[in-house]
Amino acid sequence: MTIAEKNIARCINNVKRHTGLCRAISVALLFSMPLGVQATMDDAKVYEPVAPTIDQARANILIARQLQFTHFRDLGISDELSGQVFDAYLDYLDGQRIYLTQDDVSTFSQIRNHLGSALKTGQLQPGFDIYNLVQQRVIERLQFALDVIDDGLDKLNFSSDESILLDRSDAEWATDSAALDALWIKRIKNAVLAQRLNGSDDDTITENLQRRYEGQLKRAYQARSEDAFQAYMNAFTGMWDPHTSYFSPRTSENFNINMSLSLEGIGAVLQSDNEYTKVVRLVPGGPASQQGQLQPADRIVSVAQDDEKPVNVIGWRLDEVVDLIRGPRNSVVTLEVIPSSATDETITKSIAITRDEVKLEEQSASKDVIQLNRDGSDYTVGVITIPTFYADFQAMQAGDPDYKSTTRDVRKLISELEEQGVDGLVIDLRNNGGGALHEANDLVGLFIDKGPTVQIRNSNNTVQVLNDEDPSVAYDGPLVVLTNRMSASASEIFAGAIQDYGRGLVVGSQTFGKGTVQAVRPLNHGQLKITQSKFYRVSGGSTQHKGVIPDIEIPTRIDKTRIGEDALEHALPWDQIEAVPHTRYFDFSGIIDELRKRHEERFADSPEFSLLQQEIDFLNEQREQDSVSLNLDVRKQEHEQVEQTRLTIANARRQIRGEEPFKTLDELDDWQDQQAADLDKTDEELDFVIREGGYIMADMLELDKHMASIDEPTQFAAQAQAQAPNQ
Repeated sequence: MTIAEKNIARCINNVKRHTGLCRAISVALLFSMPLGVQATMDDAKVYEPVAPTIDQARANILIARQLQFTHFRDLGISDELSGQVFDAYLDYLDGQRIYLTQDDVSTFSQIRNHLGSALKTGQLQPGFDIYNLVQQRVIERLQFALDVIDDGLDKLNFSSDESILLDRSDAEWATDSAALDALWIKRIKNAVLAQRLNGSDDDTITENLQRRYEGQLKRAYQARSEDAFQAYMNAFTGMWDPHTSYFSPRTSENFNINMSLSLEGIGAVLQSDNEYTKVVRLVPGGPASQQGQLQPADRIVSVAQDDEKPVNVIGWRLDEVVDLIRGPRNSVVTLEVIPSSATDETITKSIAITRDEVKLEEQSASKDVIQLNRDGSDYTVGVITIPTFYADFQAMQAGDPDYKSTTRDVRKLISELEEQGVDGLVIDLRNNGGGALHEANDLVGLFIDKGPTVQIRNSNNTVQVLNDEDPSVAYDGPLVVLTNRMSASASEIFAGAIQDYGRGLVVGSQTFGKGTVQAVRPLNHGQLKITQSKFYRVSGGSTQHKGVIPDIEIPTRIDKTRIGEDALEHALPWDQIEAVPHTRYFDFSGIIDELRKRHEERFADSPEFSLLQQEIDFLNEQREQDSVSLNLDVRKQEHEQVEQTRLTIANARRQIRGEEPFKTLDELDDWQDQQAADLDKTDEELDFVIREGGYIMADMLELDKHMASIDEPTQFAAQAQAQAPNQ
């Protein structure tokens, strides 16, 4: 054992946690050792470089073949692609450019354009060399951060006129270690400021930051060969499209469990986002969806079990975060998250969620009725909310005549609403992320005669057309379909078909744009999820990338630059194929301008819409902020302004509802916690977007009566009077 090694061992045996001196010695030893040298002492923390396995090399070759010959996108493995893989891999490993220097990046510049040929033949070592260097730099940076914290937060200067860039994804690489030191001191100051402004004292902040960085440091030391391989393969597969990805054997197991919907957890779909775990979407009817605070694009910082201390999960593998969140039914897991609306990654909130199974009945379609008055005329509008496209396959296969499915449930709800004498129908597909394709096909069939519903083009350019073969129509009256940015996949197929057939109006915001179909294929080592086909509307346009554009638009709080297919790197583009013959039931061209005009006039006078626009403007202003001050007084003033705006907006909403305003932010926070904890709460009044859908419905009916009175063809006549099919 060398003298340096003995000193490290002695340090570790004498103290529970590294002192600054111990960390400095271990770093010096780490970067003086060849990559292949392993530590000889039991307790010393020295990074063990990971190496590829034969199984991984074979899987790499299979992945390369599948991508080239079976993926929907025809993309060869070229020198240009090699450079893109290199950049994507560095973005995955150091997306905020806080670990590597320009010299580090230049070290691998000679292999930048040669990764493709290596990936074709299973030569993984270049990717593993990059991974090992990044892990070493991660350890170095985290040890530096702990040294700064050990020196005391009182040594940090919060009176200078400094600021920190919030998003460094497009920043230049740091010139050297000294530049990274300066950057990390700013990062630590930013974290300290955020916690001080949230009321934490310096002792608590010190403990929190030590726990955070030590947790990340522990994960870095525990890096596995599979971590490097999965990261490298996903940088590679992501060149074809963002939904094509490699699943390690462990990740494959979690994927298969999630697909069964029997998982006891919180009902959230997660993915890796640089060093964070990000919420992609919430499962309708699941605990997180019902609790109401967790939102898509939130990033998870820590996880706590019941009353235990939180475990920081920044830098953790996705499968390990999933394991930590998963747990027995009725137990409580608390997530500390960076909200999607946060301007700064140090702004967090804690969300307590009671674990449970995602039950099919909690995803079921439901109905409501709203009564509206327009210019002295009363209208009864039915509302059907569809959280997801579901079907109880097991009950169906068992021959249960009463098995649940979206189409069967909606047909029954329509019958009940018609018995109540509704004048029109609103279908709410907001936040519906899709589900069973055949259910979308069958649901369209409730509103049309026989006809095509969607086209599916495969990688060999063959086109399959799905049809509604049932000539019966469950509802032939006026129809409005509500969508938002989280309406995806099967939701887009339904909304697009209703729009193409002229069967109803689509109202809301542009949908997600998920118009691709994936298949999971087994490998010798893990699985490959690969895009193999693409959806097209009956009019020929794809739902991919562009989604469905509403006939009447309603703004949304959702940040379209962060959520949606067109916000994803390498997403397949929008295109179109030939239309298939389909009927146009109604022609809205004669009334759509008047409908939009009335809608805009109504919203101009609506306090709810005014408040929504105020929220959107506030969120956009926060999102556009690219840096924050590190001066305590300036930061405190900015923080108070943001918090006061939150309180003002919340009280404006309470005033609209005739409720007492909150006197303080603490009152607001306590009320939000109580609301989130009450899983049985029900809205006394449907939200104003649904009511606006009803008003648009009333406008349609009024305009229809007007056209009938001047002997114009009525827009909502019987289906027998439908126009000839379009070609």
